[in-house]
Amino acid sequence: MTDRLSHALRSDALDNRERILEAARAVFAVDGLDVPMREVARRAGVAPATLYRRFPTKEMLVTEAFAEQMYACRAVVDEGLADPDPWHGFCLVIEKMCELHARDRGFTAALISTFPKAVDFEARREYALRAVDELARRAKEAGRLRPDVVLDDVILVLMANSGIHATSPTTQVSASRRFAALAISAFQASPDASPLPPVARLASPASVTGHSQVGQASRPG
Repeated sequence: MTDRLSHALRSDALDNRERILEAARAVFAVDGLDVPMREVARRAGVAPATLYRRFPTKEMLVTEAFAEQMYACRAVVDEGLADPDPWHGFCLVIEKMCELHARDRGFTAALISTFPKAVDFEARREYALRAVDELARRAKEAGRLRPDVVLDDVILVLMANSGIHATSPTTQVSASRRFAALAISAFQASPDASPLPPVARLASPASVTGHSQVGQASRPG
């Protein structure tokens, strides 16, 4: 009897956890990360105390909610790095990242935010940013990416892409694909391209942006 009761309690706790994460993904995808925790609890159909018992801070909730998307992000950048043509790999990453972020607005905010206590999430996030930086460096060396592009320009594209609002998820993705194509056209090296204005630092980790080879080599000045 005690074993059955213990199993039932564990099952209920697991169900609550999954409901909370599902609700968090849904609400963050539409409204971003500023949604109050109480609203997530309401959408999940649990008491606020239950939510805080599972996820004491919003940081913990966000990193758990977007763990799957972060794995998908890593798969995208790994695919880009594996492409023998660095420009094609760079374009692939821009296209797929924009689509991934168009489907989930909250993930853009999660990717460009810092979560010092979420060590695994931070490591995967920094890996993704470094991989994009490396891919940009290769595309520059191949003469296909304009030389004054820096990692923060890719972050800027993702932030702008997350601002797309459409009447349906299908239209949202279609608009994102068109936006990605326009961004790629702007990134492409051209002999008559006008110089870009000064860099606006957007990606948080100093270890990525402050010591980036792409950033150092191509910072306007």
